Amino acid sequence: MSHAHAEIPLSRPDITQMEEDLVLQALRSGRLSIGPMVEQFEHELAAKVGTRHAVAVNSGTSGLHLIMRALNIGPGDEVITTPFSFVASSNAILFVGATPVFVDICPKTLNMDPAQVEKKIGPRTKAILAVETFGNPAYMDQYAQIAAKYEIPLIEDSCEALGAMHKGRNAGTFGRVGVFGFYPNKQITTGEGGMIVTDDARVAELCRSMRNQGRPLGHAMGGGTASGSWLKHERLGYNYRMSEINAALGLAQIRRLDEILRKRTEVAEFYIERLAGNKHLTLPTIDAASVMSWFIFVVRLSTSYTAVERDRIIKGLRNHEVGAGDYFPCIHLQPFYREQFGFEPGMFPIAESVSHRTIAIPFYNSLTRRETDLVAQTLDVMLSRENLMR
Repeated sequence: MSHAHAEIPLSRPDITQMEEDLVLQALRSGRLSIGPMVEQFEHELAAKVGTRHAVAVNSGTSGLHLIMRALNIGPGDEVITTPFSFVASSNAILFVGATPVFVDICPKTLNMDPAQVEKKIGPRTKAILAVETFGNPAYMDQYAQIAAKYEIPLIEDSCEALGAMHKGRNAGTFGRVGVFGFYPNKQITTGEGGMIVTDDARVAELCRSMRNQGRPLGHAMGGGTASGSWLKHERLGYNYRMSEINAALGLAQIRRLDEILRKRTEVAEFYIERLAGNKHLTLPTIDAASVMSWFIFVVRLSTSYTAVERDRIIKGLRNHEVGAGDYFPCIHLQPFYREQFGFEPGMFPIAESVSHRTIAIPFYNSLTRRETDLVAQTLDVMLSRENLMR
């Protein structure tokens, strides 16, 4: 059983023969960009999520940037968002020169506190950018209601939440527009990539044009006509296209989505069962109205632990070949946010307190019960060491 000592990484993509076959098909087709794989991937993802339109892009971050542009958000505008997220959610607001207005989180769901969202709305608020942290869709309906009341769009950052549901509705369908991410640690992966989803034809059209250098739409998908319109650009655009190779990978993955989500839920259940008795840990909690789409598995140390102790436990796990990470440091305390906006520790106490005590442990589809036991046991040992040193 020598492989028992192999490292258990934090994440690992789930690639099967189907992915290999479709990628090979794309490679052999002679079309590596702007082709049928992207269109088919968009079509199948939209059908799965239940939106009219889906626009494939080269990352979730690019998707958020295009959404900001499509909704005409810019300098002088404010966007309400969470400080407890991957930095990209807030960076997209900066890309267009707008200002993020952070709202502290609810300690149970790790999503923005809806009551505080409403309090932060002011004359310059142009949108609410809500994130389904770690795949938890709690409060999405409430954010949507607040957005409707103030007649501003809800942008739903579902980059961590493909397959999640709240009150019977799919993540990605609560806002005017949503976005998914397909980085290798996500539920499904295209290597690098993202997808904008919306029922708003105009938003979809603008995003399609801007992902493809601002070309007019008739030519956004194909080559030019005799008039040379391939080189005609109607608006400022970017090169945010997804390649056919990435889309082929995504197509195989979206076809396996139900199986993938089932496997991830099973792994999460192994951990919950194994760690539930540990009084030093808070485990993820999902309200009855939500279906979690497990992105990563994050446990939280009890409030008596410091960030220094948490970091030592992470280091200890890694030393024992168990992947671990500090998801997420708060965005407002990232160095350039502090420099640009003057944020200080203490401004968003719940997000800060949580971020000091979170530990992401290995989480991917093929993790076995034995491996989750090994991870849990290693975590138990590191906690015991820490408690003896106190």
